[in-house]
Amino acid sequence: METTVTENPGRHRYEMSVDGVLAGFTMFTIDGDVAIMPRTQIEPEYKGQDLATTLIATTLDDLRHRGLRVVPRCPFVRDFIDKHPQYQDLVGR
Repeated sequence: METTVTENPGRHRYEMSVDGVLAGFTMFTIDGDVAIMPRTQIEPEYKGQDLATTLIATTLDDLRHRGLRVVPRCPFVRDFIDKHPQYQDLVGR
């Protein structure tokens, strides 16, 4: 199983594909130096495979690399950051 995470700026989201098929996404909007993250969705047939964890970690790593902070409005993103202290410094506002 090959997974990839890529930014889709036109749709304001990071998308995860599994073997070339869209498996999920996490949405964001940029406000200055902050990425507001309101929603994450994994398609039903891909749930239970820990894909959301990979999607969120990859997204947060990219946002950090871009020098952005995050506002985790999505409950899954908020819980992920709470459980992974290495990302807590990204939380802004």
